[in-house]
Amino acid sequence: MTETTRPERTTIEIQQFPLWDKMKGKRVPLSFDLEVTARCSADCRHCYINLPAGDPAAKGAEMTAKEILGIARQAADLGAMWCLVTGGEPLLRDDFEEIYLGLKRMGLLVSVFTNACLVTAAHVELFKKYPPRDIEVTVYGVTRETYEEVTRRPGSFDAFMRGLDLLFASGVRVRLKAMAIRSNLHEQQAIADFCRVRTKDYYRFDPQIHLRFDGDAARNVEIRGERLTPDEIVALERADEKRSNAMKEKCDTLINAEMGHKGCDHLFHCGAGNGSFNVSYDGRFRLCSSLWAEGTTYDLRQGTLADAWVNFVPKVRDLRSQRREFLDSCRTCEIVNLCLWCPAHAHLETGRLDGTTPDFCAAAHRRAEELKASVAASSG
Repeated sequence: MTETTRPERTTIEIQQFPLWDKMKGKRVPLSFDLEVTARCSADCRHCYINLPAGDPAAKGAEMTAKEILGIARQAADLGAMWCLVTGGEPLLRDDFEEIYLGLKRMGLLVSVFTNACLVTAAHVELFKKYPPRDIEVTVYGVTRETYEEVTRRPGSFDAFMRGLDLLFASGVRVRLKAMAIRSNLHEQQAIADFCRVRTKDYYRFDPQIHLRFDGDAARNVEIRGERLTPDEIVALERADEKRSNAMKEKCDTLINAEMGHKGCDHLFHCGAGNGSFNVSYDGRFRLCSSLWAEGTTYDLRQGTLADAWVNFVPKVRDLRSQRREFLDSCRTCEIVNLCLWCPAHAHLETGRLDGTTPDFCAAAHRRAEELKASVAASSG
């Protein structure tokens, strides 16, 4: 496929940020995620959030366009410049255009995550007239059999291909990515080839998955069944030359004794809540999309974003643990940057922010072994 020419961005007046002026010299959010729905047109085996497209309870809990844009306005006033619209599948919302245009009119750089299955000519015209920063689409498979094995929706592969073709033909910036799971492992190389032909400047894949936000036990069994073994993860990463080389170049960061934070009992050493935040479909403020633990979310329907950002975030980031199992393992681990462990994922896996995660740990140690061997071989 030939590369398309990207259209010029429509100029939209950048608004003033009154609260930003008052907060000069203070920490400000640079970006935020808006989960406008948890509903999705697909039913992917590995998904941590999706609810049925017609779920009345989920739809009833969703913020209105007015509420969403009100929160976005507060974010812009605090200094945020970039917004990600995600879900679920955001194009399920009948008022998607209203939300999208509202965000653009605030001067925000807007990205959209979609499965592309619901993309219509009307969406394309919207994106051509008011271009997004980018649109990211996940490729679950490049054959009908594999794609629909993951999505569990007959007809979804044809819808995906049709939507993707519309997006590429429009000239908007599209980025492709993949999840590497049990159901599509056999097709990973073909998926990578498919993506790189279409987006030469960008492709990424994720070989690890975490559990459900809602704790659904049956769905979590399915997710665990889709997880790859440490050897399979390493084999995939070894086969991807660009990823493998990047890991070797960053070896000193990925394996680093200083990452262990020995003697520290703080839970959070990640970037959650530092320059970004997440808003769930029902109006819950979170430091990151995966952080759902009790006491770590803030109801924006009852309070303000400024209060959440200025007063609530520091309290969450100051949470600590005295649990010896955690302090002597994950907290002091020198390969934590090779691991999917974080307080948010630990809670999803174990019900505790300071829980230990054997699956992620095993993958991290196998990665470390591979990385050390690869670096040693390169150095002669």
